[in-house]
Amino acid sequence: MSAQCTGLEPLHLLHILQELWTKKEIHELPEEARRGFASFTDPLEGLLVMLENSHDWRKGKAHSLSHYIIKQFSNWITEDVRVQQPFLKQPMLQARVFSLLTEVPTNMLDQLISLYEVDKADPSSQLGLINDLCVKDKYKEAVLLSIKLKLQPQLDVEEMCIPLLLQDKVNLVEAYVADYPELQHCLLQLLDSWCHPVMNTANIQRRYGKLSHLRWNKLNCKALSKLVFRLMELYDVDPVYCPNAVNQRSLASIKYLLYKRFLEKSMSEENWSEHIEAVLGENPQLQGQFVSLLARYTDVDTVASWALRLNVPQEKLSYHVAERLKELEKVKLIGLESSCTEESREERESRRKFYYQLPIPTESVHFLDHLDQLRNCAARVLQAGGVVGIDMEWRPTFGVLTNTRVSVIQIAMKDCVYLLDLPQLVKQSESECRQAELTHFIQTLFTDHTITKLGYAAAGDLRTLSTAYPMIKDVVQFTAGVLDLLNVHKELQRLSVRRQDKRRGVDVLESREDDANSGNRRREKGLSLLVQCVLGKPLDKTEQLSNWEKRPLRLQQIIYAAADAYCLLDVYDALQREPQRFGLSGSFEEFLMLKMKSGREKKSKRNKSSPSIPAQIAREENRIILTCGLPYQTLRSQVGEDRCLTLNCSEKAKDQAVTVLKHFNVKVTPKDIFSRCQVCNGAEYLKLSMEEMVQAVQLNAGSDTTECSDQPAATRRLSSTKQPKMSLQRDTGSCLGHTGAYNPNCHWADGSQLNMKTLRFTSGARLQVEAIPPGILDKVDMFYCCTSCGKVFWEGSHFSRVLSQFQEILHITDNMTFYHL
Repeated sequence: MSAQCTGLEPLHLLHILQELWTKKEIHELPEEARRGFASFTDPLEGLLVMLENSHDWRKGKAHSLSHYIIKQFSNWITEDVRVQQPFLKQPMLQARVFSLLTEVPTNMLDQLISLYEVDKADPSSQLGLINDLCVKDKYKEAVLLSIKLKLQPQLDVEEMCIPLLLQDKVNLVEAYVADYPELQHCLLQLLDSWCHPVMNTANIQRRYGKLSHLRWNKLNCKALSKLVFRLMELYDVDPVYCPNAVNQRSLASIKYLLYKRFLEKSMSEENWSEHIEAVLGENPQLQGQFVSLLARYTDVDTVASWALRLNVPQEKLSYHVAERLKELEKVKLIGLESSCTEESREERESRRKFYYQLPIPTESVHFLDHLDQLRNCAARVLQAGGVVGIDMEWRPTFGVLTNTRVSVIQIAMKDCVYLLDLPQLVKQSESECRQAELTHFIQTLFTDHTITKLGYAAAGDLRTLSTAYPMIKDVVQFTAGVLDLLNVHKELQRLSVRRQDKRRGVDVLESREDDANSGNRRREKGLSLLVQCVLGKPLDKTEQLSNWEKRPLRLQQIIYAAADAYCLLDVYDALQREPQRFGLSGSFEEFLMLKMKSGREKKSKRNKSSPSIPAQIAREENRIILTCGLPYQTLRSQVGEDRCLTLNCSEKAKDQAVTVLKHFNVKVTPKDIFSRCQVCNGAEYLKLSMEEMVQAVQLNAGSDTTECSDQPAATRRLSSTKQPKMSLQRDTGSCLGHTGAYNPNCHWADGSQLNMKTLRFTSGARLQVEAIPPGILDKVDMFYCCTSCGKVFWEGSHFSRVLSQFQEILHITDNMTFYHL
């Protein structure tokens, strides 16, 4: 240590700044710090002396004097060009900095690395620093430093990442391997090895058991498999690298299919068999597991027939199944296959009297797989004034890594139904350069307001369609004339009056079952429930989860697909004829027009007011409307396309928020987080120090002594001594909130807005001190109180989690990244 910096200069400055910090005279700190830095003969070594002798950062607080000092020094040194560290002294300073880096909190790492050029140090010294952090079980700090210094390829991915995964810090693990495909493969293969059914986690628990905040539940096969699949999608890794996780997911799909077939009985034999074969593939392990599971649900003959079909070795079968298999091998399964087929036909016949049936002959259902056939379809379907029922089908994924795409589009008319083989039509249009024909047909169909399109949950179908086929992505944004019967169904369910059909005795909201087998069938939902409510019989959904990608489609698939679209026409006609019987006011046509109009004047008073309320608020308060589904068309026409945005409600709230911010090109910084109250959306806060909040808690406890004698621990301790009288008349711009990481873009209220005797704001809201958990008063320096509703906030781990979750859209400067939060 040099003579210039071992004297009183750095330590004296530290003492001065500590006094100002303790007295909360924050406004004097910047000038005093800069004056002291300028007096140092060796500023960098002087700063190091101050940090080595400052102990407040060791308390683990997010805001500390040391953090403030290093931030002020970083700003000062960039402006003072005279500060140039001699090259020969750098190694000596770096050695001391390395020792400091193993102790300081993460929010100081970036600035220390930059100031002392740790990234330019000897690689062996850098690796030694990382190893020291790992020895001290500071894996988070080790990973953050590794990312900053780009040391990932030289470190063991298991040693660095596994502790963080066990502590549920997946975002750091993702950042660690983000730019290194070879590390991504290593990490996935390691996690996949843990997905093996016989994996023993005892060794992992012994190795990392001393770490704090571990979540051992992350080691179960289900959680690990879910993580592996998410990372495979994120990094676009071939599933062949993760066979155990894929097998676990496939096994879960098999169990689900067994439940659907034998317990719920909602899948036909042919449909179920197709999916089972697709899931099993050529995997001998899965095939053996499937046969073992199948024995729990059905007879020995069926199990043996599948064992023969899959060529499962006899040594992997139970004794009874193996014996039966020997007999089947002799007769080649001829008799059994025919009996299974005959049983399936009988089962289908028994369903006819219980379910809605397609009222037109199968000859009137046309399967279109060529663009030339589409011309005849367009000539009939694209006629002004027409009414068509539209539905879409796609292959269920059962959790497998495959992209969902619409396989069949059904278009129903009164005398026929068209089934469009969309994958084949798209393939032909691309190979023959005829995309314009297909695109024109689909866009005209969905955007022509003179053609009434009936659908059920049509918004979801259109989103899936546009996502799978970018060539028609504009369909979702520019639909017109679409009547979503899901809205009608919601209205029927909302009505409290249940009316009886006098002619048939059918409850229009929930049909009763007369047959003895009704108790064995599942409870109807969705479109099937609407058809049951209106027409008296539900839909037969046994083919719903079919493999719609396989060609040719089976007859039962074709009938199901046609009925799914045609029933929309029958429901529409029934409701249109007798809207009053179903509790609908006015004519059914007027009710549906509410769901599809785009600016035309509404006739009924209810219809006139409902859609205009959000539009009126948006216009008066200059707001932007966020919505989903068909209301988007109506609202967009009232406020303008740039003032209304439709979202995918099936996405997570975080993903929807990211979509909104990116769409409107909103630049969000950490200061914008929590800048408004999460309860009332207020934008004005009052800051109270720990002492002031303790006084408020004491006042609140004193007013409630007759009801409760227990006081918070902090209150009992502080009440034993005489407390000074607090004053809220202070400079709101010089509080701790302006010096730490949490500094939201909001209006800071003056202390006079809170009456400390009544604990009420001038707005009338009461300070909600009773909501502060025990122990918080001892740990938090500053509280932020909403003046509109009285809710109390403080900075905690939630702030850092939000920063981490929204890192992709946060506008973070070079001096502040999510790594140091």
